[in-house]
Amino acid sequence: MQATLERIYVENSQQLNLVCQRYSQASMLAIDTEFVRTRTLYPKLGLIQINDGNTLALIDPVALPDLSPFWQLLENPSIQKVLHACSEDLEVFLTAGNCRPVNLIDSQIIMAFLGHGLSLGYAAMIAHYTDIELDKSESRTDWMKRPLTEKQLNYAEADVEHLFNILPVLMADIEKTGWLAAAQEESDLMVERKFSPIDENLLYRNVKMAWRLNPVQLYRLQQLTIWRYKQAQQKDRPIGFIAKDHTLLALAQINPSNVRDMANIEGVESLDVRHKGNAMLAVLKRTEEESPAELPAQILRLDEYPGYKQNFKKVKSFINEISEKESLITENLASKKQINQFLSWHFKLNGAEHNLHLVDIMRGWRKPLLGDKLLAFVENDFK
Repeated sequence: MQATLERIYVENSQQLNLVCQRYSQASMLAIDTEFVRTRTLYPKLGLIQINDGNTLALIDPVALPDLSPFWQLLENPSIQKVLHACSEDLEVFLTAGNCRPVNLIDSQIIMAFLGHGLSLGYAAMIAHYTDIELDKSESRTDWMKRPLTEKQLNYAEADVEHLFNILPVLMADIEKTGWLAAAQEESDLMVERKFSPIDENLLYRNVKMAWRLNPVQLYRLQQLTIWRYKQAQQKDRPIGFIAKDHTLLALAQINPSNVRDMANIEGVESLDVRHKGNAMLAVLKRTEEESPAELPAQILRLDEYPGYKQNFKKVKSFINEISEKESLITENLASKKQINQFLSWHFKLNGAEHNLHLVDIMRGWRKPLLGDKLLAFVENDFK
């Protein structure tokens, strides 16, 4: 008979040390976080939930400035940490604690390997394994406000209580399919990418329509996106709050000499000019005075590469055949984005040929299953 689950609210250092010592003996933990991210670049950590099947703790980071015992748990390789859809949780761990989790697996990724699509929600997963219908009404609540309400606390507890309860059957299901190692590898890859430093010099490539610009204009856009990112970091504001993409694109294209001209350019947001016009103008003037050793290369559009549509269809059809044979949903084996990664690398577009480590199809569990076969296929079949 299962012991009664102890529920505790942790709001002082002594409690935190004691509960983390207890968790350090566990083989598996269900973990979740609640955070606020409305007007900030970085998520603000509002609550941490942990369950080992015996003790369910809600840790209050607002009351506890030093969360070192919790960060040590995340870094403990002997404990399997299970989170659901943990991409943003990883950002919380990075920005709040500079903590890179070890031995973490994402239950959403596991569910994808079990045939439930790439983005199955937590409530849908719990409903799949139980008759429980979760209340998600508190998902947009203010987790920084104190005191937290009983409804908030119940909502937060549910996120790790039911997760831990389904873990035995969830792990048994994925082990039976033979995809556990791949699910773990996908989770590790997510951690690796979240903790890879952002290359500020390449941020301009994320701006839509940047392919329209010539190398000189791209250099202006590059410098504007670097300036915007640094401003967002310094002020802890979302990037779009500093300046919109279409504003930077238009400024890089036209290169106005004063704020008045800037405000009259089509596509430039008036708010951006009002609040940041002089700062953006200073960036543009600096780019005129500099003599960069090398300008950014023109961006080539994959969808305009000769034969792209036909070749994409061929690759998609080839992947469909393998996914049916392996009993995997096609998008789990290779999404559209991953196919395009491969094609950009294969066609040597925009320097992609130098970044094989960024081509998911050609690394890890996908390479022997798909990548090597696909490479042989395209070398024989592409014209």
